[in-house]
Amino acid sequence: MGSALFSKPSLMTRIAVGKGVGALIGLAGYFLLPMLWPEGDGLLPWGILLWYTTMGAVIGAFGVMNYHPVLQLPLPWWVRAPLVGGWMNFVLVFFAYDLMAAAIQGMFGMALSPFWFVAEGAAVGAVIGWLATRFGGEGAETAGR
Repeated sequence: MGSALFSKPSLMTRIAVGKGVGALIGLAGYFLLPMLWPEGDGLLPWGILLWYTTMGAVIGAFGVMNYHPVLQLPLPWWVRAPLVGGWMNFVLVFFAYDLMAAAIQGMFGMALSPFWFVAEGAAVGAVIGWLATRFGGEGAETAGR
């Protein structure tokens, strides 16, 4: 009999895959950020690492809901995951606007809106959501019901 962690559908697999992919993306940010923005805050790379690991866990856990009970609409992974990723990066930019504006100015050398991080979060969310769904399934059956 196989491991319960990697059986499909499995909420634990979704969360593990989400956290793993989020951690890999966060590690890329951790190592790239000091090269792209050397004068940046020293704690920001740690924040990026932890932020994307958390994003992966949330997207993985949110995969249980593949139907919106109020709107009576399906929520496939390609809607759900980019929405969560974009929303999480929106919250990040909303509360750390000045830091994110300085980061985007330092990395790209031009005054772009830091709200471009929302689109980046949606793209990262889509990748995490696809992989979590591919390996862990989706819907209520992932919770063992």
